[in-house]
Amino acid sequence: MSIRVELPVHLRRLAGVGDEVMVDVGGPVTLRSVLDALESAYPVLRGTIRDYGTGKRRPFLRFFVCEQDWSHESPDAPLPDSVKAGAEPFLVVGAISGGEQP
Repeated sequence: MSIRVELPVHLRRLAGVGDEVMVDVGGPVTLRSVLDALESAYPVLRGTIRDYGTGKRRPFLRFFVCEQDWSHESPDAPLPDSVKAGAEPFLVVGAISGGEQP
């Protein structure tokens, strides 16, 4: 099954890709399987989205699915049918911190 994935600018540049990539996921479509497929297709991204040792999401990156923050969902949580069907992308978003408080 092909899943649409949108990456933040710094990861697109690193991987040498455009705004959106397609990754093939075999078996259940979960957070883990999509990230595994992404890292398999683009080995340069290994360790940039998830920690090598723990497999946990890197700080300052968030995952969004169907306009919902999935950053704290279980890695084995199944993604919605709209993502599986290609109607919605899986988003990896660079979080922003710092700056002045008004």
